[in-house]
Amino acid sequence: MTTVKRPSEGLVARAKPVVRWGIGHALPRTVLRVAARRGDLQARLVTDSDRLPTTALHELFDDIRRSGPVHKAGFAHLTAAHPAVRQLLTSNDFRSGVGAPDDRLISRVLRWSASDYLHPVAPPSLLVTEPPDHTRYRKLVTRVFTVRAVENLRARTEQIAHELLDTIEADRPVDLVETYCSLLPVTVIAEILGVPPEQRRRVLELGTAAAPSLDMGLSWRQFRTVDAALAAFDRWLAEHLDHLRANPGDNLLSQLAAAREDGVGLTDIELKATAGLVLAAGFETTVNLLGNGITLLHDNPGQLEVLRQDPAHWPNAVDEALRVDPPVLLTARTSLRHTTVAGVRVPKDAVVVGVLAAANRDADVFEDPARFDVTRPNARDHVSFSAGRHYCLGAALARMEGEVGLRTLFDRYPNLRLLPGATRRATRILRGYERLPAVLKP
Repeated sequence: MTTVKRPSEGLVARAKPVVRWGIGHALPRTVLRVAARRGDLQARLVTDSDRLPTTALHELFDDIRRSGPVHKAGFAHLTAAHPAVRQLLTSNDFRSGVGAPDDRLISRVLRWSASDYLHPVAPPSLLVTEPPDHTRYRKLVTRVFTVRAVENLRARTEQIAHELLDTIEADRPVDLVETYCSLLPVTVIAEILGVPPEQRRRVLELGTAAAPSLDMGLSWRQFRTVDAALAAFDRWLAEHLDHLRANPGDNLLSQLAAAREDGVGLTDIELKATAGLVLAAGFETTVNLLGNGITLLHDNPGQLEVLRQDPAHWPNAVDEALRVDPPVLLTARTSLRHTTVAGVRVPKDAVVVGVLAAANRDADVFEDPARFDVTRPNARDHVSFSAGRHYCLGAALARMEGEVGLRTLFDRYPNLRLLPGATRRATRILRGYERLPAVLKP
């Protein structure tokens, strides 16, 4: 029997995304643009970070830093100080994410208008889940995503890198993001999670389209594109998990579906949320790491020569690239109670934005912080992978892929030349290149 929708149900279904966009993007976008014109530092960071040249962005970091260890902007607190950011990320006085208390009207409206599909910054995503649920999810994922498991993938990652470079014609212009930086991590994470080869391009397309979902202030057109991509990714992931349950294989996602802690595993929705985050985060940020790293090494030939003379510095070079040009610009926390950060009072329910990219350039922690130095002794002290209970689960994988991807490329093409026309992604929180034209010269 066919179910007929009442007209009111159709109106409600169409209204919900409009409400989500209006509250989550249109209103903040309008308010923040006005505040940015008046010089508000948070508003400038949120509205301008995707448009500012790199030098201007770093000048904005300096403005935030000069305003104090924790600056009260119009809509949130900001910190660019490394110790304050680390305290924010590790403190139990804060929860991850941004949002009003559950009893506020705006929270009730957002719950009413919530989508039927999963969102990367909505529960039960690991990004915004707190203990005890977060502890349980993370423990199960960690069991199948160990450092040893990642190192076992090194030889296969090297093979994939060489295979991709074999398909690129030397001495001709090529976009390294399209042909190498994106394909290496998506191939690796797809193999880890049992994604068939014929579906990997589709996963990459959906992940790229959904990347702005972390940003605030999207236009209606951007919002609809992201919304459609998230819905399509949700449908694809549900089908993929159903296939793996019926045909479990030797992959980490099959292991995750079967994993138990004290006899309890992940529910269907928890498994889908965790698998989706691992899959998307497994290539989105690494694409940025590779593109940013290629640019830094190309623009600093002296540092590339250091690596040629002593390849033992390659792991540290990856951390230095993560420090100087991290794949994620910032993160936010909301205070659970009245507290202090770096001695500055923060009231309950206040949003504090930790500018990761600025903390990585704190001169009190990193000597001559603007300098790219592959031998820097404390390069690994960056906060690009966050810290505390939300420290990036895929940090070991990203470091390994970054090392293999960069080293293989420059070993094979030591005279690689970047061409004019490089463009940054139109995302604010994720920082990387959309296009990176180059000529690979043997």
